Amino acid sequence: MSQTNFLIGRGELLTHEIKGPKRSMGKAEVYTLQQARNRLMPQFVEVAMSLDRLPAEACPGDLGVARLALNPSYIARSYFPIAMLRSTGLESVGSKAVKLTPEAWSKKGAPNESTTTELFVVARRQVFRQLKDWAGQLEDGSNEAKDFARIERFSSFEPKDRIVSLGKEKERFFEVGIHLLPGGNNQFVQRAFARYAAEVGVTIHTRLAFSAGNLWFLPVEGNKDAVKKMALFSFVRVVRPMPKLRGMRPVQRSAGVAVACSLPNDQPLSAEPKVAILDGGLPDQHSIAPWIRVYRTLDESAANDPDGLEHGLSVTSAFLFGPITPNSRAERPYSYVDHLRVLDCETREEDPMELYRTLGFVEEVLLSRQYQFINLSLGPDLPIDDTDVHAWTSVIDDLLSDGETLMTVAVGNNGEMDRSVGNARVQVPSDCVNALSVGAANNTDKTWGRAAYSAVGPGRSPGVVKPDLMAFGGDAGNSKYFHVLSEGAKPNLVPQLGTSFASPYLLRSAVGIRAILGADLTPLAVKALLIHAADPSTHDKVEVGWGKVPEDLIEIITCTSGVARVVYQGELKPGKYLRAPLPLPTNGLTGNVHLKATFCYTSPTDPQDAVAYTRAGLEIVFRPNDKKVKKGRLNAETKSFFDMKNYATEEERRSDLGKWETVLHGVKHMRGSSLENPVFDIHYNAREAGAPTTSAEKIRYALIITVNAPKHTDLYNEILRAYAKTLVPIQPSVSLPVRV
Repeated sequence: MSQTNFLIGRGELLTHEIKGPKRSMGKAEVYTLQQARNRLMPQFVEVAMSLDRLPAEACPGDLGVARLALNPSYIARSYFPIAMLRSTGLESVGSKAVKLTPEAWSKKGAPNESTTTELFVVARRQVFRQLKDWAGQLEDGSNEAKDFARIERFSSFEPKDRIVSLGKEKERFFEVGIHLLPGGNNQFVQRAFARYAAEVGVTIHTRLAFSAGNLWFLPVEGNKDAVKKMALFSFVRVVRPMPKLRGMRPVQRSAGVAVACSLPNDQPLSAEPKVAILDGGLPDQHSIAPWIRVYRTLDESAANDPDGLEHGLSVTSAFLFGPITPNSRAERPYSYVDHLRVLDCETREEDPMELYRTLGFVEEVLLSRQYQFINLSLGPDLPIDDTDVHAWTSVIDDLLSDGETLMTVAVGNNGEMDRSVGNARVQVPSDCVNALSVGAANNTDKTWGRAAYSAVGPGRSPGVVKPDLMAFGGDAGNSKYFHVLSEGAKPNLVPQLGTSFASPYLLRSAVGIRAILGADLTPLAVKALLIHAADPSTHDKVEVGWGKVPEDLIEIITCTSGVARVVYQGELKPGKYLRAPLPLPTNGLTGNVHLKATFCYTSPTDPQDAVAYTRAGLEIVFRPNDKKVKKGRLNAETKSFFDMKNYATEEERRSDLGKWETVLHGVKHMRGSSLENPVFDIHYNAREAGAPTTSAEKIRYALIITVNAPKHTDLYNEILRAYAKTLVPIQPSVSLPVRV
């Protein structure tokens, strides 16, 4: 029997820190100081007058909030206006991306509408009144003057700018995002808002509130006139109608005649992975008890929702067995699973507060740190918004930022809605940058495409490539249903459709990798492996993200003839440069070579800064040949590897927005002879609230590199021999079934 070549591990032992290159920060200025004064001083006066018209109760501590939009030429992290803010007494409490047409810019040609960064700045109203005088006293060439001249627009933050929508005619329930002051003095703003809301006739529900970054999210209740008055409160960031929960009623075929199947007699492949399904509970009678480790209801006083029980059983079945072929034996589960009921009868009664109550249960599970793998096939019935991050996304991303947990999230079944207005986009919280968002494919074979109902991208920036991955979810058009177990002691099947089932099916693959290869692979490395192995076929990234994961895990965790796949797992220090060599045979490579690399990392987030959401970013360059060094340079020449068109528009690529994506994936074809000690140089950029920071923490990363050299049939062993003291195969930790 031929040898099975499993993944090569310990690639991180090849890495080492290097000295970074000198960086030039110079850039031509768009406006002179005098031009900036002529443009902005009248705007300062107008904003001060607008703030002075607000009632004192709406400005706690006499504090007001205004908007400062940068010229599109200066939206990189390095141009954050630190000197101006420090000098004036203004403080940034958040940011978002906006589109505007500048009067001038640093590029050639006439300015056109472009995306830029808009900061929300807070200060006492007296500070805003003094801005005109401050601008008149600036010294040309100073850092403060440079920051000032890079402002394109200074404007008030009006209630109409805060209210996304007031919803239907009799809408009474809304969710509100409130800016909090940096530095931890949160109760001052919260208490002031509670007093003001009561004065204008709005009831707030603070017991269901969540804090994420410097934002406070909470549900409120009141008529539209009262809500409009509430929006005058200076710290209100966003107001929108309370969304409903999605996920309980998937796209599905009505049940017909019961179809039988048989279940395996075996225990799961491994008892080690700790897995949770967060859903609607399990019925009293079901056939999956041998594989359920724990069943728990998060609210023991609430009754079950019958629809939730059906959905919960279906989702758990999809994780344990994948799509079950009728009249056949289901696949052996890879692990046991805990089912945690986070939805109950309150959902069925359509309690408008259920969205926040359910998020509280999800947060409770994540805070317990009990699970390495979690599936979430529910969330707000709300497509993502480019300008603001939702409470669900903010809370979940924060709790996943340590890289200890891999969570799969269904993107939603709204893919057939109106794309032109964004209603078909992936739904909250599948825009999380630290989770794995999953769309539904319509088939399991190579003819697959996106199921029509599956939500589409793009995601927000960062997080542009959404969905992350595709997995089979069923399709009525070609009668390819996703068969799952139905209620009852006997194993009978029901046909289903939906991203609700694609998501746990993908988690099954993730847990399968962990079950086979053991604890040597972190959840982050498993995520990187899945993305690395995904095949987009001929489909657009907006439709399918990085593509569909192979049905057979062996394709992901083994190397065929002429292929070596190496796993790197480690930590990155802020501001430092790490060099990651690509392992090659002692005598190099000949013929055509196919290189593929995938970087994944988890990042702390700043929810209040939608335009600078991730605090960590990687700047990665590929140096294919260490003999090609230009005169006067210390390092070899670089060659592009990661196509930034995947992550940002042309104008965004001119800034640094593409560097803040938590997944980078690229493929290159080249001659083997062109590779001489090739390396990736990785620079970890850190920011906080959109500005450079020196207090960032280390972050975890996973890197997967595949070298495919058809003329080197024994490439795998050649590389292991060349790095015998460093690299080792990641051997299975369980006995695998014999493959026929």
